[in-house]
Amino acid sequence: MKKWLSIIVVLAMMAAMLLTACGQADADQANTNGTDQDMSQEQDNQESDALYKPGTYEGEGQGHAGPIKLAVTVNENAIEKIEVVEFSDSEFAEEPRDQMIENIIAANSADVDAVAGASLTSSSVKEAAAAALALAYVNGAPEDNSAAETDEDTAPQVLEDRTTDVVVIGAGGAGLTAAIEAKNNGANVIIVEKMPIIGGNTKYATGGLNAAETSVQKELGIEDSIELFYEDTMKGGGNINNPDLVNVLTHNAKNTVEWLIGMGADLSDVGRMGGASVNRCHRPSGGAPAGNHIVEVLYAQAEKLGVEILMSTQATAIINEEGKAAGIEVESNEGIYNIHAKAVVVASGGFGANNELVAEFRPEFKGYGTTNHPGATGDVIDFASTMNVAYVDMKEIQTHPTVMPSNNYMITEAVRGNGAILVNQEGQRFVNEIDTRAVVSKAELEQTGQSAYIVFDQGVRESLSAIEGYYKKGFLLEAETPEALAELMGVDPQALAGTLASYNQYVAEGVDPDFERPDMPRDLVTGPYYAVEVAPAVHHTMGGLMINTDAQVLNTDGEAIDGLYAAGEVTGGVHGNNRLGGNALADITTFGRIAGTNAAQSIQ
Repeated sequence: MKKWLSIIVVLAMMAAMLLTACGQADADQANTNGTDQDMSQEQDNQESDALYKPGTYEGEGQGHAGPIKLAVTVNENAIEKIEVVEFSDSEFAEEPRDQMIENIIAANSADVDAVAGASLTSSSVKEAAAAALALAYVNGAPEDNSAAETDEDTAPQVLEDRTTDVVVIGAGGAGLTAAIEAKNNGANVIIVEKMPIIGGNTKYATGGLNAAETSVQKELGIEDSIELFYEDTMKGGGNINNPDLVNVLTHNAKNTVEWLIGMGADLSDVGRMGGASVNRCHRPSGGAPAGNHIVEVLYAQAEKLGVEILMSTQATAIINEEGKAAGIEVESNEGIYNIHAKAVVVASGGFGANNELVAEFRPEFKGYGTTNHPGATGDVIDFASTMNVAYVDMKEIQTHPTVMPSNNYMITEAVRGNGAILVNQEGQRFVNEIDTRAVVSKAELEQTGQSAYIVFDQGVRESLSAIEGYYKKGFLLEAETPEALAELMGVDPQALAGTLASYNQYVAEGVDPDFERPDMPRDLVTGPYYAVEVAPAVHHTMGGLMINTDAQVLNTDGEAIDGLYAAGEVTGGVHGNNRLGGNALADITTFGRIAGTNAAQSIQ
């Protein structure tokens, strides 16, 4: 009995130990499972903390002339870089495009404000970036949890006023020139520029600067005279130009060339633009684009002199104190305030980018494209009204005949000046290629499709470095023979070949019996051959504020307004009904110098 009792006790103890061991094993397994679950949860949490899936993603938006495609590279938490894969819009859209890309990278989001004056470009860049990021987000785009803005939140903040001697509206060629000369004459100067970049239309001017009797012309053996320059300008403008203003322009442009050269500008190459009797269009060596170069020279000088430039700051009114201009009202991203000044120089440019306003004066131009930068909207027509200013020649609006219909990119007149010809859809010449812009534009509109092709050869390409930019952008059709080029253009190969053969014979004989082209600098016989389709687009507004020869703005009674000056495309009277190529850069710098000098001297 004792024996069996002992056996039972031992078995019970073994069972208890076994149960304890099993329970511990289950507990250990449970703890292990719990730890694994915690680790898995922690890993999931870490993964969910990542904003993006690292990699490069492409997105597309719709620009003015076609799609814009961006490649957006991200790491887990940030946008590393954005590259442009495809972009069809004009050169004016490139800088706001790049600014938008910088803003998106800085914000780590496509939800950023548009660049002032470039709403379409801004929206297309945002659309493309957002499409790419939609593929990159780990858990989808983060929600916008910001509270709805109230009217008080969105109302502009009133900032503290500022004071200076001379305030200049616009940081294009005219504004920078005026500011430099005002500073040179002892004035403290502030420039306000509504765009986020300097330069305005000047930055994109490719042709050059007209001037007669310059040292550069003399070195090159070019015979010219101020009188001939005057006659060409008056004739080109239909003789409705203000002769006093033209006299100032043509007599002082040579001094402007020397002034620019003295600041480091390269104006060593001289070519010919439409309407000119001789070569007088000054530009950098090799025929490089002149406008951006001149802007760079002017900006460097303004910086050197300590001229203050306020970007993204828009003038909204001129302060009128008993008929005298006493400063301007402005609005910036930070708020609104006044800049009190003893003199105001208006250099805000024309209104070629405002098609609604263009059509108001010229209904037939409604819907036209434009070569103007987005800021050329004619704001001054509204905000200068407080001064009872007079306007002149407002309906005189120029179209440029060689603008690519697909993207509003202008092909400089210098291409034709250096020997290119224009042919229609039938492969035939139809106009003197270096006639005035008005004449050539009208002739193009009379052709099939209301467009034409610029045609030239390798010799012309090598004579003008500006063409390299068009080639690199893929704008040019290219072929080894005229017949092969015609195939690409969609015109009769024999017709184009015959047109080139006839033209080359005219070059050899020195006479163009078809259209009396006076200057045929080279034959077109060296392959490859090139072509680009072009059509007219709004280019320059010849009308604007009425000024006198001292660049003072006049009121409706013909009297000079105290303290108010103007220069550049914002003014009228200089160019009549048609501005000659090369006269814009001459105008803005020559009258910019006069305006800045007189503004500063008037307060001494």
